[in-house]
Amino acid sequence: MTPNSVKIATNWLETAGLRPTRQRVSLAELLVGDGNHRHVTAESLYGSAQTEGAAVSLATVYNTLRAFCEAGVLQEITVDGSKSYFDTNTHDHPHFYWEDEGRLSDAPADQLVIQQLPDAPEGVEIASVDVVIRLRRV
Repeated sequence: MTPNSVKIATNWLETAGLRPTRQRVSLAELLVGDGNHRHVTAESLYGSAQTEGAAVSLATVYNTLRAFCEAGVLQEITVDGSKSYFDTNTHDHPHFYWEDEGRLSDAPADQLVIQQLPDAPEGVEIASVDVVIRLRRV
């Protein structure tokens, strides 16, 4: 990583009100250090951290991702009710799930049209709508 990526990562953490510990900065660098959005799993982020020589455990990666989600700087997308992906783009947008690759990517939000949602049951409100479009190569 570069000194600029450390600066970007540290600023990202501080803006979210998170203390920039060594481990958080290392993981934040991998997530946002180049200024690009990405989708990761805990396992893929852990693998990248190991490749970069960051001293973090898989448990630390999981805990850090949860803290980033709670702080609002990551969005968790669950596929099949069991596989979690973490997205650095926290704005509402749809996703493509590439079944053959087990990969998540952004889908064009401007092409998605939801005309009507069902009424929520009495006493609750709709908090959000997640759209995951599953793709399979033919």
